[in-house]
Amino acid sequence: MNIRNLLLALLFLLAGCSAEVSDYQHSKPTFDLFGYFSGETRAWGMVQDYQNKQIRRFEVVIQGDVVGNTLTLNEKFVYDDGERQTRVWHIIRNEDGSYQGTAGDIIGVAHGNTAGNAFNWRYDMDVKTDNGKVKLHFDDWLFRQDEKRLFNVTSLRKFGLDVAKVTLFFEKQ
Repeated sequence: MNIRNLLLALLFLLAGCSAEVSDYQHSKPTFDLFGYFSGETRAWGMVQDYQNKQIRRFEVVIQGDVVGNTLTLNEKFVYDDGERQTRVWHIIRNEDGSYQGTAGDIIGVAHGNTAGNAFNWRYDMDVKTDNGKVKLHFDDWLFRQDEKRLFNVTSLRKFGLDVAKVTLFFEKQ
């Protein structure tokens, strides 16, 4: 077996080891995305590069409004360097229980599923860098801790390789 085939086999093996949202179907407390984010939520987070070096910290104030099968999240970010950013998500709960969403800086449509205490949300985004923008794939995992708290770990990938990660802690107000 040549080195190329060995590397491909290793990549397929590693991809097969990733978690599925259904792995959490019996985990408690159950995570109701619309219920949790209705009203005000605050979050604190950090971005780490591929070497796990912390490169940014931020706070977010989120106002969530539910109308029918749509959740609108108005997110206001403040970064440790003073940068401010706003993102407005429009998330639809589909009849099959899955979710899809859009936001101004998201490429295409985000797709999500929930089971037990977990929610997995996947999307692509153009991320601003010192040299312009780079398209990254986001693989968000949110885990309900209790009535007020939620953890979020996000892998940011380029060409299938992890290039950064985001970790957030949410608290319902």
